[in-house]
Amino acid sequence: MAFDQWLADRLRMTLSEKNISFQEKKMMGGLCFMVDDKMCFGIHTDKNTKAPIMMARVGPEAAEAALIRPHCLPMEFTGRPMKGFVTITSEGLDQDEDLSYWVNLCLAYNPLAKRSKRKKKTS
Repeated sequence: MAFDQWLADRLRMTLSEKNISFQEKKMMGGLCFMVDDKMCFGIHTDKNTKAPIMMARVGPEAAEAALIRPHCLPMEFTGRPMKGFVTITSEGLDQDEDLSYWVNLCLAYNPLAKRSKRKKKTS
């Protein structure tokens, strides 16, 4: 799993300072932060630049507004943008204020987000 450990530590500290209960899951080639059993945000490494990036689940309405901000791009894994998600490049995460902005935006959407359907375990 390729992700920036320093960025992961900063995100852990940000959530802890806000007294947010969270879990971590290694997935999608990176690390996903779950709040209330729902994906809130994640980090991985950009395949082209090798720089850390953040995947932010902000909701469809906030995603449109977020794309105006510098260093924010549509989140695309399959060539199509994922609705309600954005990607923030490492330059947009350098400052603690910027990182906190994105975490707060994700946390604001989290209560509205739907849980993923759990796959049934086969015996």
